[in-house]
Amino acid sequence: MSDPILDLQNLNAYYGDFQALYGVDLTLQPNEVVAVIGANGAGKSTLMKSITGMISNDPGAVRFHGDSIGALRADQIAAKGIALVPEGRQLFPSLSVEENLLIGGKVGRSGAWNLSKVYDLFPVLRERRSQSSTSLSGGQQQMVAIGRALMANPELILFDEISLGLAPVVIKQIYSALPDIVGEGMSALIVEQDISKALSVSSRVFCMMEGRIALESKTSEVTHDQITAAYFGVEA
Repeated sequence: MSDPILDLQNLNAYYGDFQALYGVDLTLQPNEVVAVIGANGAGKSTLMKSITGMISNDPGAVRFHGDSIGALRADQIAAKGIALVPEGRQLFPSLSVEENLLIGGKVGRSGAWNLSKVYDLFPVLRERRSQSSTSLSGGQQQMVAIGRALMANPELILFDEISLGLAPVVIKQIYSALPDIVGEGMSALIVEQDISKALSVSSRVFCMMEGRIALESKTSEVTHDQITAAYFGVEA
């Protein structure tokens, strides 16, 4: 097995005096898709914030390509090749679709992703590139958020609640685009409450509960009872 692209070792995270993550260990291999599931408040979004530098950590708790990044700023981590599709999309409402996408490219990394390729992935964005991002549907806004992350040409892309609040037909459309995204040699970490969707695209799954990893398994081997036990803290 190759060296992991992402390696979390004994990761703790705090909001002031409140501890949100407790000794989390997680690895992600190059070109791998890993899912993180768990109930609300389990620590999934805090995990994403810790990886992307929105919460500072012990320097050695987060390693990317073997380099310690736990104490770096968010912009420094983005420049190294990690991009986040945040929960709630967090687009810039005063900017057009295309302007929101171009912001992702400000990271300055070279790679295959550019405006044309994002528009090929999500053709509706080409049609609406001059519109305000807030005039789009929720699903289209999610496409902009994904496109903005891709414009940074990351090696690792993090999806935080990719299907939250979206209609099933839109969720299906976005998940159908994932093979084209990770097929470019990218790794992905997907935080998702839709367990079946998360398992359908990932090779391994981690279940979090109360800030800890309650289950780690290959998705091909995990059982419904194991997920239930880890998700709710009950006996399998």
